[in-house]
Amino acid sequence: MKNPLVWLALAVVLAGVASFYYWQHANAPEPAAPPPLATAPAPPPAPETPRIEHPVPEAPAGAPLPPLADSDAAAKDALVSLFGSDAVVRMFITDAAVRRFVATVDNLPRKTTAARLMPVRPAPGTFEVDNHGGTLTIDAKNALRYRPYLVVMEGVEAKRLVAAYVRLYPLFQAAYQELGYPNGYFNDRLVQAIDDLLATPDVASPTLAQPKVLYEFADPALEDRSAGQKIMLRMGSANAARVKEKLRAIRRELTGQMAPQ
Repeated sequence: MKNPLVWLALAVVLAGVASFYYWQHANAPEPAAPPPLATAPAPPPAPETPRIEHPVPEAPAGAPLPPLADSDAAAKDALVSLFGSDAVVRMFITDAAVRRFVATVDNLPRKTTAARLMPVRPAPGTFEVDNHGGTLTIDAKNALRYRPYLVVMEGVEAKRLVAAYVRLYPLFQAAYQELGYPNGYFNDRLVQAIDDLLATPDVASPTLAQPKVLYEFADPALEDRSAGQKIMLRMGSANAARVKEKLRAIRRELTGQMAPQ
């Protein structure tokens, strides 16, 4: 990362205790015993810290990270160092990149995800459909739209991807808490999202339906899959297999564990 901003936040809370001293005259009457002090109510129990299943490895010492609000330049530098400036310009959306990544990861295992929050640009071209006697399927040519993304993805070792992620992890964690999970741990959510994508069934040519304007999977079991799994299904079986191979490698680097079967 080039020229990262230095950010340091310090919070100091000071408490003062006042003490009163009473001097008594020799001939003054003995003061009455003070009433017993009222017992202070017990403080409420601290909220339980959720168990972290997949702790992020400690990043090597390096330049301090900027605050989340000023993290676009740092995130872009990291992307360029991994994928090259040309690929970043063509494929990535770098404004609010950290927040986009975190929101998308959080949404992928859900039923829907917002395209406007994606950190990557949509695949070029239009969604191609074959119509064989009224049976709609995804055209094989549609898979070609995703190939440039796969080439860029496969050009970077999982070890380098995870190292960059670990270095920037405090930003991802801050964005996840900002998203509405003050006690959540983003890396656990990332592993959940990876496992959900890996669980995508291998369907060579799923049939489609078009009840209105948008296409849906004709099989209700496929249409009921998560948003991330439906993206995998749309990109084609061969492409999805390549993505899964990279995801398994990333998961092994990040957790030291094989993905569950």
